[in-house]
Amino acid sequence: MGRQNPNIVITGTPGVGKTTHAEQIARSLGFTHMSINQIVKDEGFHEGKDEELGSWIVDEDKLLDHIEATPLPSTGGYILDWHACDLFPERWIDLVVVLRCDTTTLYDRLTARGYKGKKLEENMDAEIMQVLLEEARESYREEIVVELRSDGVEDVEGNLERVEEWVRKWREENRGEGEEEEEE
Repeated sequence: MGRQNPNIVITGTPGVGKTTHAEQIARSLGFTHMSINQIVKDEGFHEGKDEELGSWIVDEDKLLDHIEATPLPSTGGYILDWHACDLFPERWIDLVVVLRCDTTTLYDRLTARGYKGKKLEENMDAEIMQVLLEEARESYREEIVVELRSDGVEDVEGNLERVEEWVRKWREENRGEGEEEEEE
């Protein structure tokens, strides 16, 4: 029997609201929020930090082995929160939400976090050039990649409703054969 719930990736440039969205969606749906960055830090799935960019150099093999050992691939019901998405096998993922933000708002959010120099410039360029959106489109089927705005609180609320509706439809379309037989 297939998964009872979908797995969803929330991705985007740092500062677009991935964690806010992931936490609220997980809470609303009763899913598990999986912060990939936190796992990398907590489990030591990195080879140190890139000091110039202030980011972890991730050991992707260890990270994937760890995730594969969780119920995620078989049960579903996970929200994966990370700045990249192409790492995750398509067979695990049912929806990829790429959050986008206007550059003025993003600049303010990143500078408030203390981003400056090359780190700030690289992240602003990534948003302007739609790097993560293109990565998602190249890595997954077109019909599972959704671009959503994340400029303010009203966007988060609307996006939450949209994802809840998507999950409802996914559940209807992906009912296991065992469930259908029980109803007959």
